[in-house]
Amino acid sequence: MATSPAEHPPRIGVFGGTFDPLHAAHLRLARAFRDELALDQVRLIPAGQPYHRDRAPHASAAQRLAMLDAALAEEAPGLVSDDREVRRPRHAYTVDTLQELRDELGDQAELWFLIGGDSLQQLHTWQRWPQLLQLANLAVAIRPGFVAADLDPAVAALWQARQVSDFSNRTPSGTIRALDLPPITLSATDIRQQLAAGQDCSALLPAAVLAYIRQHRLYR
Repeated sequence: MATSPAEHPPRIGVFGGTFDPLHAAHLRLARAFRDELALDQVRLIPAGQPYHRDRAPHASAAQRLAMLDAALAEEAPGLVSDDREVRRPRHAYTVDTLQELRDELGDQAELWFLIGGDSLQQLHTWQRWPQLLQLANLAVAIRPGFVAADLDPAVAALWQARQVSDFSNRTPSGTIRALDLPPITLSATDIRQQLAAGQDCSALLPAAVLAYIRQHRLYR
């Protein structure tokens, strides 16, 4: 993704998740992530074999990717799906995904990885987590109740040292920014339970996702 001198380097956001299924709050969060950070593109990446879960997702990786593609086909430009973790024949580690993206986009691209405050508290348990800030910037969606003092000491040190409050010095990687993003008030678990009970979920899911679920009789 080469740029001319008059253009800024590509600004790419990464939003990963199980998306089992993708729901309305996921899309609201992706749009807010794109808009608040003035990103050119947000790549939504469904996990193929998520290593941090005790049990496999209810829908297959191919089905979750198909639902994501169906929903994004109706979205405005700027939100795209990325199937690299679905294609990967092993557990999906974030550091591997960011390394692949960095190799593809080049050293000057501005790369942002979106994470929730609850995940930040578990960051020290992630595979090769110190490398994340070498590859990308970290955008943290803070929810009410987040307490920085509860972070692992090593993560807390980075939280203090790398946090920026504005974009006066945008960099390809290495900074952390707390975002005022709308909280995800929907739970995929609750939605699956409602679908299994035959309840109306049309207000909770993109129309294309609900149509796919009905066609393939998922979450029953």
